[in-house]
Amino acid sequence: MSTAGQVIRCKAAVAWEAGKPLVIEEVDVAPPQKHEVRLKILFTSLCHTDVYFWEAKGQTPLFPRIFGHEAGGIVESVGEGVTDLQPGDHVLPVFTGECQQCRHCKSSESNMCELLRINTDRGVMISDGQTRFSKDGKPIYHFVGTSTFSEYTVAHSGCVTKIDPQAPLDKVCVLSCGISTGFIEL
Repeated sequence: MSTAGQVIRCKAAVAWEAGKPLVIEEVDVAPPQKHEVRLKILFTSLCHTDVYFWEAKGQTPLFPRIFGHEAGGIVESVGEGVTDLQPGDHVLPVFTGECQQCRHCKSSESNMCELLRINTDRGVMISDGQTRFSKDGKPIYHFVGTSTFSEYTVAHSGCVTKIDPQAPLDKVCVLSCGISTGFIEL
């Protein structure tokens, strides 16, 4: 049975308040909109950045929130305009994507996309300023466009990298942060 275009109910680790224990909750995940994909997260890992912002040591605290940004998964469904990804593709979500249209994406000297660069304050999707997560009709905010501490998540297609289906997702999931972070630092 296809879930494309439908709300999916799944489990997620929700941070309701800064520094308080994460709570495993049943949340609703809306379908992807234009230029978005919904991913089934199979493996995720914890990075110190998640802890830093969960403890609200970073910028403006925004709660409730689903953290997580190192993961490996499979595309469950795609929104309008997504042509480079399809259901079943093995992917890594990345917190600093590329729109392929802005001057930075077209430059050979930078990968700091004007649209999809890391933004820890933005807890909503770029396309419509809304979150795709909710519980009992109340919004739960995204983290750096990935929110991988959920069985399903929605991300901008420019923040999703297709990988070889033979690559072991349980091992390569850490590359979605480690490689991006190292590349930005160069």
